[in-house]
Amino acid sequence: MEEAIVIIGAGQAACQAIMSLRAEGYEGPITLIGEENYAPYQRPPLSKKFLAGEIGYDRVELKAESFYAESGVTAYWGTRATEIDRRAKRVLTNDGRYHPYSKLLLATGAQVREINVPGFELEGIHYLRNIEDVHAIQAGFKPGARMVIVGGGYIGLEVAAVAKKRGIDVTVLETADRVMARVVDPIVSHFYERLHREAGVTLRTGVTVSGFEGEGKVAAVVSGEGERFACDIVLVGIGVIPNTDLAHEAGLEVANGIAVDACARTSDPDICAAGDCTSHPNDIYGHKLRLESVHNAIEQAKTAAASLVGKEKPYNQVPWFWSDQYDVKLQIAGLSTGYTDAVVRGDPESGKSFAVFYLKDGQLLAVDAINRAPEFMMGKILVAQKAALDPARIKDESISVKELVAK
Repeated sequence: MEEAIVIIGAGQAACQAIMSLRAEGYEGPITLIGEENYAPYQRPPLSKKFLAGEIGYDRVELKAESFYAESGVTAYWGTRATEIDRRAKRVLTNDGRYHPYSKLLLATGAQVREINVPGFELEGIHYLRNIEDVHAIQAGFKPGARMVIVGGGYIGLEVAAVAKKRGIDVTVLETADRVMARVVDPIVSHFYERLHREAGVTLRTGVTVSGFEGEGKVAAVVSGEGERFACDIVLVGIGVIPNTDLAHEAGLEVANGIAVDACARTSDPDICAAGDCTSHPNDIYGHKLRLESVHNAIEQAKTAAASLVGKEKPYNQVPWFWSDQYDVKLQIAGLSTGYTDAVVRGDPESGKSFAVFYLKDGQLLAVDAINRAPEFMMGKILVAQKAALDPARIKDESISVKELVAK
């Protein structure tokens, strides 16, 4: 069989893999299979500037559609892979085609976690994962409209910020006792609660959703505590789950994502995986991670491309993330899970600029930087170094962030 690489999925990881394969010297055929009718595009702006209408599709597409043909890629848009036949080394798609491969890359990403309560099928209840979702939500952005957002994580709060600036009446319902509870310390949560309330958003924590009401179209969200929140439009943002069905059905190892090694190889040596769908080892933290971030998709795709052409370029980097809400940029370096101390640099009670350093027995695990680019940049370096820091030096802003490690 002629050497051929097939990529399932058409997001950030897939686009990067194509560029990296060609950069690594691979000259054979590449087949790209994507479920959407769009070439790969950036997802983070969907809940920010793209939703706000400040930028168009031309600003979110990763490469012009012509790039794929020019790069020798046969692309199938609006096409779903339905089966991986590992013995015959071919992929079956929903249009009845078979796509033979010598090497396969799974870049299947993640899908929204859906809410399954009475009334979930009513018109006007939306999720946000793709461009079509954004268009549907924008259609409900009418002056004076009432929007209820289920979930106080990144997506929910980013959409709340955009909607509020568009003149929408916004209520956010969060099951936990604070917003963004899964990823940040209460110090940061409380800052964002203040930020949104000052903007006029109604925030309700400790609230569960038991159902939706309406005649054909949603008119209210009903809580498990017996409250009723009238609305014209609903956004559900309660996380995502990795797309692992294809891998599982093909007999690949799956554990909180498609299991891969440091070189992005699955349990089948001819199949790699990259992006949101994977669970991969990380030496900095000493355990496997599944990350939902652009940085992870890009860097892991570079590693996967190298593996697909027989090279080894292990992926082991500090994870990082960001969120834009109003005029505030949150940048996170590292993962704070398991921290024993949260040390604040700056004043979170007034203004909009501070950082939180997360330590475990004195070692830096992560940094949350709110409008603090220097702390974020230095944080990535110090987390990678597993630096031991003195809390007193962190708090002392007369000490440069570059000099936080005591000499």
